[in-house]
Amino acid sequence: MPTRKHSPATLVLEDGRSFRGRAYGAVGETFGEAVFSTGMTGYQETLTDPSYRRQVVVMTAPHIGNTGVNDEDPESRRIWVSGYVVRDPARVPSNWRSVRPLDEELRAQGVVGISGIDTRALTRHLRERGAMRAGVFSGDSLADEATLLSRVRNAPPMQGADLCGEVATEKAYVVPAVGEKRFTVAAVDLGIKGMTPRLMAERGIEVHVLPPSSTVEDLYSVRPDGVFFSNGPGDPATAEHPVELMRAVLERKTPLFGICFGNQILGRALGFGTFKLKYGHRGINQPVQDRTTGKVEVTAHNHGFAVDAPLDGASETPYGRAEVSHVCLNDDVVEGLRLLDRPAFSVQYHPEAAAGPHDAAYLFDRFTSLMEGQRA
Repeated sequence: MPTRKHSPATLVLEDGRSFRGRAYGAVGETFGEAVFSTGMTGYQETLTDPSYRRQVVVMTAPHIGNTGVNDEDPESRRIWVSGYVVRDPARVPSNWRSVRPLDEELRAQGVVGISGIDTRALTRHLRERGAMRAGVFSGDSLADEATLLSRVRNAPPMQGADLCGEVATEKAYVVPAVGEKRFTVAAVDLGIKGMTPRLMAERGIEVHVLPPSSTVEDLYSVRPDGVFFSNGPGDPATAEHPVELMRAVLERKTPLFGICFGNQILGRALGFGTFKLKYGHRGINQPVQDRTTGKVEVTAHNHGFAVDAPLDGASETPYGRAEVSHVCLNDDVVEGLRLLDRPAFSVQYHPEAAAGPHDAAYLFDRFTSLMEGQRA
């Protein structure tokens, strides 16, 4: 099979380091925060995760595109990454579910990428220097590196970015319960992945997915047994409205569950700060310990910010005592919070685990148990 000729491409980091390769996907230019994802599979779910808004994603696995693209696995309505970086793209996909090649999908959605670079060297650089702004250039966008570096440094940083409104739904919609309806949940969409309401629906939950601009009255108009705050992109320090919305839920003592961005929102609602991680956690192989059981889980992550809360002992908050329920075993980052005097908890990772692993699916059962307890 003849291969398509790829034009030259260059990736430029804001600290001046550059990598030369070949255009992959769309030709042009793009800017974002350079981050790396350690998942060896699940690239389609990664690409369509809204939490990757305005990020140039470097895949640490060397071979990408082997299984092509299908129409069942996307986690949202489109690809959200701003740029895509791979080492050795598949020339021909080979999977019975594939309907088109990955590079064709990237071109169709206008995602500028680069291939043929040393992604190991790039990942090591980001681990040492930290996530930073980057640009990918090909075609008519190519210029001398001083010019490209200037463009990168003029791009907006991730700190201070308010992005939830760019990726979330604008209109409320309902995911019906599978089988007998047991509960109703109001889910605040901050960048939700499609698998999340599906897993709740499988547990007999009717999920009302609401825009991030929703008011307290909007939430309680659906008569929820519980409230859920989703994952999403951007800096949690900008999320003033979601924080106030969550405080209103805590005041009413409604069972509450938050993941990823929702965990950071809970942290802020309780009075803790948030901070930017050096290079974040991204991928589907991060070890986390559930302190309530002692169990160690392999979990799916996508976050560049974390909650600044004491790891040991309970903290006094306006809503009673709170403790860190989960911790990352790689770097002791807070991975979960739990209120001891109200029915509320959160985790920093993605228990819906699309594309896996499924160690943390029990958290949805923990949420249903909170709602059962409140009803009783």
